[in-house]
Amino acid sequence: METKKRHMKIRSAIFCAGAVALAMWAGRGAIAADLTDVGFVDQADLANLPVFVAANRQLAGYKAQLDAQYNAQVKRARSDADRQQIGLQFQQQLNDKQREVVGPLFQRAQLAIAAVSASRNLSIIVDKRVVIYGGQDITKDVEAVFASPQAIAPPSATPPPSEIGYVDQTVLDGVPKVQTANSTMQQFESTQREVYSARIAQARSPAEKQQILQEFNKTVSDKQDQLLKPLVDQTRSATTDVARRKNLLLVIDKADVVYGGTDITADVQNALSK
Repeated sequence: METKKRHMKIRSAIFCAGAVALAMWAGRGAIAADLTDVGFVDQADLANLPVFVAANRQLAGYKAQLDAQYNAQVKRARSDADRQQIGLQFQQQLNDKQREVVGPLFQRAQLAIAAVSASRNLSIIVDKRVVIYGGQDITKDVEAVFASPQAIAPPSATPPPSEIGYVDQTVLDGVPKVQTANSTMQQFESTQREVYSARIAQARSPAEKQQILQEFNKTVSDKQDQLLKPLVDQTRSATTDVARRKNLLLVIDKADVVYGGTDITADVQNALSK
């Protein structure tokens, strides 16, 4: 039975935390005026700079060599434990090479972003893909600083306080109640897979098999919604409460933050752990 691997994550969309009423009646210019210290950078554009393209090409060639070596060693493995150990070994080699090749470039890009942010007195830099309206595009300035021959000095101070907060969703995924929900979900799906696999084995036609598979997916999806919705509601409520106390306008996922911002992960995590 082919099914999508499911893992529960409490992903919440970008939302207004303390300014819901304002967002309902204020014009776009009014909201934008409150966010003049927000910048954004096109990380995809940065990744297309020649030095990054060359680095990624080098990594791809190295990975191809590792893949050939991995396949040869896996064929000689005597157990699943051996195969797992070989996989971990080669993954570590790839990670080490990535840090060696891309690490210095990434560090320089971060310093360039920090330098431009400081020069414009920006409190947070986000990825361009999450911006629909407003903000300052600093991509070209960052690329210019990055490409300059001079060394880039680290910022002399941290970014100013930001009204944009962020939450590290990967940390929230480690909250005990979320881990419990994941474990429950995995056990439920495993049990249902056995039940529905037996039914599919007895099906008399492709159409009947497809119908059973659809029933399985719906059963698992319904259970996932049952387990997930309370956690989503609790996370949204906890995040909203923290954001209001800190007078934040917006809260986004840490994955969308490039530099700066107000980290409220620990506050939300503590609220969820009660």
